[in-house]
Amino acid sequence: MDRPDLTAADPEIVRYVEFLEEQLAAQAGDDGQADLAVEPAEPPTTIQVVTISQNGLIKRTPRHFYTPQRRGGMGVFDLDLPADDLPAALLLADLGSDLIFLTNFARVFRLPVDSLPERPVRARGDTLATWLRLHEKETIAAVLGGSGAHIAVLTTRGFVLTRNKNFLKNEAILFDSRQSGEPVAACWSTGLDDLFVSTQAGKAIRFGTRQVPTRGCLSIRLDEGDRLLGITAVEESGGVLLVAPDGKGTIRLMSGFRANKSPGAAGKTAINTDRLVAALAAAPADDVLIISRLGKIIRFHAAEIPAKDGVVQGVNCMSLRADEVVAAAVARMNG
Repeated sequence: MDRPDLTAADPEIVRYVEFLEEQLAAQAGDDGQADLAVEPAEPPTTIQVVTISQNGLIKRTPRHFYTPQRRGGMGVFDLDLPADDLPAALLLADLGSDLIFLTNFARVFRLPVDSLPERPVRARGDTLATWLRLHEKETIAAVLGGSGAHIAVLTTRGFVLTRNKNFLKNEAILFDSRQSGEPVAACWSTGLDDLFVSTQAGKAIRFGTRQVPTRGCLSIRLDEGDRLLGITAVEESGGVLLVAPDGKGTIRLMSGFRANKSPGAAGKTAINTDRLVAALAAAPADDVLIISRLGKIIRFHAAEIPAKDGVVQGVNCMSLRADEVVAAAVARMNG
């Protein structure tokens, strides 16, 4: 049934109608029918959902407090921010691990996850500057949860550099940002996998991590007007979650995205979109978390997104009203 015209209705009535619509949409699948059974949350886990704002507020909440919904739902309100601030990053990390921050000076900061106070799902964050001693004009450029044998970093000049995890000492300088450019994004790598570098226009390139020299190299040749977005490690049998601001997304299978013989070539279209906001390795057993500009988070099973070998526009992952997706994360559920 179409919604009646509420132009002349009392604002309180309009707000109540919108509230009811959100509650119904949060329980509905692609067919628009509400689920009759509510899926239980996972058992308590030490894995934390970490949200960070543009102005440096950070919050951690145990993952089991985020109950999975159906793909295409509205999500729940998460990071409570002032009107002049927006969510900037979403990631997952174990309570016993460190968050790895890279600054525009290519400096490394390690922050123990358990040093952050636990907060409920809907809560204000804590000031990140409490833990990180940044220099004047130094800003956070990338942040990682989890762990790996190597870190791969993408810079503003399109360079990709890899470093062993032993280089990630607190306040160490990872490389000379004046030569290679400031960090844009980073990911963990085994050193034997491939790297998938993506741009905001939905272009990407895939090449072997072992092809990256110690001094780094150009990762991708950008089209005019395009900008770098992210980097993620992939396997031939895996896929990459691609999400656009309008809430549409796909999982692009690497079996249909051939690896280049070397880095530095032009990108190929990975998804049809005017702007890409997230590109992360994902498997059907994983869960996907997406956060919007208004601070809403949705969690759903990655298997609900049809995996594709070719270029598509994507399916609806999150319902949005006067809102847009700003970041995403993938929760490994098989270990």
